[in-house]
Amino acid sequence: MEYSKIDKLNVNPSLLGFGCMRFPKKEDGTIDEVEAERMLDHAIESGVTYIDTAYPYHDGESEPFVGRVLKKYKREDFYLAFKIDSLEQAKEIFEEQMKRLDVDYVDFYLLHALNKDTWKKVIDLNIIPYCEELKKQGRIKNFGFSFHDDYEVFEEIINYRDWDFCQIQLNYIDTDIQAGMKGYKLTEEKNVPLVIMEPIKGGALASLSDDIEKVFTDYNQNVSISSWALRFVASLPNVKVVLSGMSTYDQVEDNLATFKEFKLLDQDEEKLVEKVANMIKAKTKNGCTGCRYCMPCPFGIDIPGNFKLWNEYGMLGLKDTAKRRYTNLGDAQAEFCKKCGKCEKLCPQSIKIREDLQRVVQDIKNL
Repeated sequence: MEYSKIDKLNVNPSLLGFGCMRFPKKEDGTIDEVEAERMLDHAIESGVTYIDTAYPYHDGESEPFVGRVLKKYKREDFYLAFKIDSLEQAKEIFEEQMKRLDVDYVDFYLLHALNKDTWKKVIDLNIIPYCEELKKQGRIKNFGFSFHDDYEVFEEIINYRDWDFCQIQLNYIDTDIQAGMKGYKLTEEKNVPLVIMEPIKGGALASLSDDIEKVFTDYNQNVSISSWALRFVASLPNVKVVLSGMSTYDQVEDNLATFKEFKLLDQDEEKLVEKVANMIKAKTKNGCTGCRYCMPCPFGIDIPGNFKLWNEYGMLGLKDTAKRRYTNLGDAQAEFCKKCGKCEKLCPQSIKIREDLQRVVQDIKNL
């Protein structure tokens, strides 16, 4: 396993981090704990030391489950990351999180999914002094934030104080949105270590159309398509942890293979990734990552589900699959959108969701 050296924090986490947001589920929608525990155990026993969860993941099930699994391991053998999700209830929820995870301290504590509005709340509610006091007490080891907004907001936040670390979304087709590569370069200048989320763009970069995949497989047919996305971000010097929200045991094995004997992208491979990025951008319908911050919809629309099948249709061109998956959505289909706009206020990608849902309907009808 490849490990990072973060001199600023005097820690050495695994370069691959386990994101606990997309565990396998049972038919009733709850976590398949047997399989999820098998996946976590395999990752940890293979050297993964950075475990990331949050209060709302899996409808509140993620933290208690992760806490139970981690009790099998020595506390000093892993780094635990979790987040402030409700700013108004920060104090109460922090104490509840510590109980749910059954730990005395958190290694990496984040202000969750900051944007212009939530950042203002952080300041107005004096959240930072509260977290700094927790750090003085030793209950927080490292204090940072995760981010979903435009670069200008990112610049304001990162310049506010000397952060221990921060977490941004970055992958090879999203270099110009949110903080992007411009934000990455700023973290280098500010000496703020980076954790990367959505390196495979919610799984969208794990399986591409045949013509695009051929670019990668002609170069090296012995590695997975997703490994290129992971290596792209992991090759950036200031990236210290790459989070992957693994949903299957096979995904765990594939990611471990990428980081077991990790190799930086060379110049030829960088050009290859850039070529693939340009090919994908020409086909993708919108930038939905499936993060589900827009959910639940007041009218029952499965917004990420509609966008996922739409984007995959754009990239892969599988008409019958797109029609079948849209039919299976039933009352959660895009055509039942009431255009209330609640989702757009919550979308970290700033997607024009109402307009795009109507485009989904039109494209499906035209198949």
